[in-house]
Amino acid sequence: MSSLPFDVRQHWVWPPQTVFTSSEDGLINATWLARDAGQLLGVVQRLNTGIFVPEVHEDIQAVTTYLAQAGLLTTKLVPTTAGDLWATTSSGVYRRLTPVGHSTIHALSSASEAQSAGRLVGRFHTALTGFEHDFRSVRAGAHDTHAHMAGLASAVQAHSNHRLYDQVAPLAERIAALWQSWDGELDGPKRVIHGDLKVSNLRWTDGEAVAVIDLDTVQISTLAIELGDAFRSWCNRSNESDANSVFDVDLFAAAIRGYAEVVTPVPEEWQAIVPGIERIATELAARFARDALEECYFGFDSAYGTRGDHNLLRAMGQLSLAESVRAQRAAAEAAMS
Repeated sequence: MSSLPFDVRQHWVWPPQTVFTSSEDGLINATWLARDAGQLLGVVQRLNTGIFVPEVHEDIQAVTTYLAQAGLLTTKLVPTTAGDLWATTSSGVYRRLTPVGHSTIHALSSASEAQSAGRLVGRFHTALTGFEHDFRSVRAGAHDTHAHMAGLASAVQAHSNHRLYDQVAPLAERIAALWQSWDGELDGPKRVIHGDLKVSNLRWTDGEAVAVIDLDTVQISTLAIELGDAFRSWCNRSNESDANSVFDVDLFAAAIRGYAEVVTPVPEEWQAIVPGIERIATELAARFARDALEECYFGFDSAYGTRGDHNLLRAMGQLSLAESVRAQRAAAEAAMS
């Protein structure tokens, strides 16, 4: 990733010795960490305007204000010197955020971490109870699983000459077959959710999850989608770039126990969580497989080769995770009782 352009830095006041280093944490928004004498001063991100409109920052401002008023630790937008929530430059739309927490982790390593993460998300959901906002950024169909499956099928049909086609096409068939036999409910009670609770979107201090970050995706949806996405991330002991993944029921049991310490969902929501994990893993497998051919959406790590190569590995990993969830559904549901 390139260094932060000088004309971007000028939209905020920084100490003279501030150093900006790029971060590889974000799959969607390019990210830089600003430090002075080793102290983290803030985070600067370039918004992926192919996915989000700049007005999403009005949503973030509303959400973070509400969370802070409810007593939750939260990152906040730092206005530009002109008083704007974001800066528009020749190279894109940028924002500055206050730092929160001391660290990011990319995989849970213990039941205590899983329980802490569950408690934090429970507090997050509780704090947003009663939050009413006319969202400026609406990503219609973000979890329209049927549409994502159709998109994968279209990509396979359109990219028969792609160098990875012979690997992606049979994988796509397996993904489609798993989805066609999925046993769950697509609808459910609606609430305000984060929308992307992968474990790296939690910040930690002294082994405790203390804040939820990356709030571009806050939306109205279901708990099955919210926790389905969270637990497919948290309960995968493998790196998300590994081709083979196994759903860890013990981590799931700890995470759901932590969540239940704070929130008791209605039975309809509770029963939909485990099928939701399988659904979101299958959906993400389809999205990664599609981008293995189209190579235009997800960020990637060049250590795994091209964008297509990396997304093929991710697709394989998410499919194996979905299959693992299905195989262990009874055990996972028993852990919730």
